[in-house]
Amino acid sequence: MFVSLQEPSLYTVKAILILDNDGDRLFAKYYDDTYPSVKEQKAFEKNIFNKTHRTDSEIALLEGLTVVYKSSIDLYFYVIGSSYENELMLMAVLNCLFDSLSQMLRKNVEKRALLENMEGLFLAVDEIVDGGVILESDPQQVVHRVALRVSKNVKLSSMLLLSLQVLQSAKEQIKWSLLR
Repeated sequence: MFVSLQEPSLYTVKAILILDNDGDRLFAKYYDDTYPSVKEQKAFEKNIFNKTHRTDSEIALLEGLTVVYKSSIDLYFYVIGSSYENELMLMAVLNCLFDSLSQMLRKNVEKRALLENMEGLFLAVDEIVDGGVILESDPQQVVHRVALRVSKNVKLSSMLLLSLQVLQSAKEQIKWSLLR
């Protein structure tokens, strides 16, 4: 019998999904071409939701993939890895994402609050996983980095707004000087 050993590699994730309690996509980020088209992705998401939404377990093997998941009020969180991926690492990613969002949303992890703070969700996912490679599993670090990135964006937005106000003022001064 021939046994193939896997080469050591970085811990990776194939996808991160958040579905509502009807199984509809709120957030999905796929890191490889396992499901290349949106149609295939949505079919996979419906399948995964149908298999997991009524169970109390936290892990499933589906279509040759390892799926760890968690539900909260009206949301279902999924982290998907290959069949040989370490389930504990996938669970660490799931817990980090959930705990980060819980802190960012002030323990109000539900659909409405999540939809109002999608920017924070995108930033948090990008801090946790990059190109499928797991970067961070500490929710405190993720929340801190997201807060820094958001404050930079707020500063840039306020600077842009100030610049537009200055330009508008200059435009009105030119207009008045031409009318004289």
